[in-house]
Order: sequence, then structure tokens, then C-alpha cells
Amino acid sequence: MANPALSTPSRPSQSLPAIFGRYRNEIGSALKESLSQGDLFVYQMLRYALGWLDVDGNAVSGSGGKALRPTICLLACEATGGTIEDALPAAASLELIHTFSLIHDDIQDRDRTRHHRPTLWAEWGEPKALVAGNTLRVVADMSLWRLAQPDAGAGRAIRVADLLTEAYLTMIEGQYLDISYEGSPGISIAEYLDMISRKTGALIRCALTLGAIIGTDDEDVIDAFRDCGRSLGLVFQIRDDVLGIWGDEGTTGKPVGADIRRKKNTLPVVYAMSRASGSDKDLLASIYRDDDMGDDEVTAVLGVLETVGAREYAHRLAAEHCDMALESLATAELSPQALKDMGELARFLLVREH
Repeated sequence: MANPALSTPSRPSQSLPAIFGRYRNEIGSALKESLSQGDLFVYQMLRYALGWLDVDGNAVSGSGGKALRPTICLLACEATGGTIEDALPAAASLELIHTFSLIHDDIQDRDRTRHHRPTLWAEWGEPKALVAGNTLRVVADMSLWRLAQPDAGAGRAIRVADLLTEAYLTMIEGQYLDISYEGSPGISIAEYLDMISRKTGALIRCALTLGAIIGTDDEDVIDAFRDCGRSLGLVFQIRDDVLGIWGDEGTTGKPVGADIRRKKNTLPVVYAMSRASGSDKDLLASIYRDDDMGDDEVTAVLGVLETVGAREYAHRLAAEHCDMALESLATAELSPQALKDMGELARFLLVREH
């Protein structure tokens, strides 16, 4: 019989799980400590990117995001018997690497806004934004030095640093694949899943794995969290793909069909390319061969996606991976509270609206 704590509900909640507030203060303090040493303007740009300052350098409330990756790292550490203090350096580094990737992604994707604010390159130009992103990646590495304290265990610190470096190399490989696929219709669903398991999945998988490594020496439990993270990374990106086409503009900050307009090979489009037939297939091929993607073309693509049931397929696949993520933890002998937290997290990622 399935464990009720490990099953996807028929009516999932879209409210933000409590875990995102549980560690917020500690994560914020660790991030601010990581960026406390710099007085050059580039560090003001980075504090802006993290949501702490406005464009004029004035302090603002809010963190700029959910801090998903550091949150789940700390959650995995606590769930496996560790303390959040032990995992904070790794958690902070994960968020800094994620933010570095967003700074560069915005340049590559020509996105001028993020979280309803100008992106770094849109406000200060591409050269400064590139340098800011590179600076943040180095700061992320420096954050890990705190793991190498005498009482932390050098072997564990080296393992954490090695896994994190491997993860953001994999993330960059995924970003390369994503860019190379744009405007090239006909990639397979398998190619798409491989790409997102790198671009988005690497850091999410790494976050849960690192938390477990810091919390326990039990390799079976560590493997369970790694497998869980692998599936949750797919859930996150598939949902992102759905929001990038059908998400509410007031919530996501992007108009309906934004990813179609950029000819991104997201799952609904990849699925439609493989399922459409006749005139619909010819229409998609023609639109994605053309340099122009105007309102009429976006509307036409949306029509084909509706015909082949692309949105329903994407949600169904994400739901399957949501179940797989939670089933991965079934043998980890977690506490009821840890199972509840992981269940709420997985269900939120499946249905989130931003």
C-alpha cells in the first residue's frame, strides 16, 4: 500500500510551503556575509540581482526569489540528522551559483526583466553584467571555504566542493544545449529531457544530495535524495515550460506565449512537433523555419498545442516525476515531518504559478 505522505493529491495546493519561511533568515544572513567584503560597484550590482537593493542602491524588502536550492539543501540536511549551520556554506553557494546563471541567461535570452525589475544587462549593459556574473561565481566558490573548518571534516568538504563544481559544469552544459536547440525543430523528447536534467536539474539534484551528504554517512539515504532531486529537477523545469507558454503575465512577468515567440524548444513544443500531423505539422515546420514570430504565428502555434493536448501531456509527465521523486524516499526511513515537508515541496513544484 502506498504511503499517503508520498502520494500526489488529486487537488494539490498552490500555496508556498512553510519550509520556504523556515530557513529564510539564515539563508539571507549567509548570502549577505558572502557579499560583505566588496566595495566596488559590481558588488552593488550583485546585491541588486539578489533583490536587496533597487537600481539606485537603496535597500528594498524581499529576497527576489524563493531561494529554492538553498532551502532544499537545508531541508535535506535536517531530514538526515544534520544541522542547518553545517550546511549553510553549501546552501549559500548554491544560491549564488544559481543567480550567476540567471545573470548570464538573461543576456543570452535577451530578457530585459526578471521579477518585474530590469535585468543587470538591461540596466548596466552586457559587459558589466558579464563581469558581475563571473564575480558571483567566484564568490560562490569562496563561500564553500567555510566548510573546510577543522571540525567539519576535510574529506566531506572536498566531496561537497567536488559535487558542486560538477553540478554547475553540468548546468552550463545544459545551457549550451538549450541555446543550440533554439530555432531547430525536431529534437526528441529524450534529447529535451537530457537537456533540462542538466540545465535545471543539476543544481536541484545537487542541493538535495549535498544536504544529505552533510547530514548523514548513510550512502543509501544519500542516493535516495539524489534520485529524488533528479525527478524534482524535471518537475520544476516542465512546470516552467508550461508557465512560459500559458502562465499569467501578472504573476510570471512574461506575456502568454513568451517562450514560443523566442522559439524555445520547451516540452509542449517538442511534444507537438512529434505528435502533430498533416497541415498542423506543416504549419509548425513553416513557422519555426521562418525568422519572424509575430502575434499571428504565436496564436497558430498555441492552436496546434491545444489540438495535440500538449499542456495536458506536460502536466501528466511532471506528475509522474513528482510521484517518482517521493517514491525515491520511501526507503530512507525519514521522520513523518520530513516526509510531510518533502511531499508539500514536490506538490508545490508541480502546480506553482511563478
